Amino acid sequence: MDESQGIHADAPVQSVSENPLENPPETLPETPQAFSRRLGLQFLDILLLNRALTHRSYLNEHPDALEDNERLEFLGDAVLDFLVGAWLYNHYPEMREGELTRMRSALVRTETLADFAVIIGLGDVMRLGRGEDDSGGRERPAILCGMFEALVGALYIESGFIAVSAFIEPFLVEAAAQVIAGRDDHDAKSLFQEWAQSQSLGTPLYRTLAAHGPDHAKTFEVEVEVDGTVYGHGVGKSKQAAAKVAARMALRALGLE
Repeated sequence: MDESQGIHADAPVQSVSENPLENPPETLPETPQAFSRRLGLQFLDILLLNRALTHRSYLNEHPDALEDNERLEFLGDAVLDFLVGAWLYNHYPEMREGELTRMRSALVRTETLADFAVIIGLGDVMRLGRGEDDSGGRERPAILCGMFEALVGALYIESGFIAVSAFIEPFLVEAAAQVIAGRDDHDAKSLFQEWAQSQSLGTPLYRTLAAHGPDHAKTFEVEVEVDGTVYGHGVGKSKQAAAKVAARMALRALGLE
């Protein structure tokens, strides 16, 4: 199969007059069609584009809407993982496996993808429920990230890997440079948190197990766990120092340092 053609959605392409969802009834600063044209993304299947922009909160208030974007979000997450990994492999031939994994985690983390969504104005074309919209959903990183992943998933279905790669590469060039430039400013705890979030495991929990010695010369023992699993232990002159050691041990156990 020609990868540039992608995997086409089952729904037939509809003309403007046949498509009741082409111009959603809610008032948005930009229509989905204008949004895709501005980005140079060709969507013949307008229903697919609209689905990519539909948050589950919208379905709760609009029973006529058929499907939210969560399946597309799942697909886009997988596509991004692969394409970002391939891009890093090709652009950083001297980078070791652990550092490549760490870089990929930084590039596909929630905050990074949310930044990409803001850059393209994705928040302005989201289809949100009124409650989610009124509570600031258009600026919420988790929603922005999910919408970006869903857009990538829809673009993959519409046009394939080549189109997705061309779309995301400009973001990756700048974001990767920023990650590399700021790497020295990241401590082990930040790096371990990036990994945990990239794996959808939640935020690491640091637990003080023991304190030894007199008050003026205490040493602390700390462990770090994520989603119920302990990944590392550390000892230091302060709880913070011990936590950093525990995070570094976790990174080493994962082959990321």
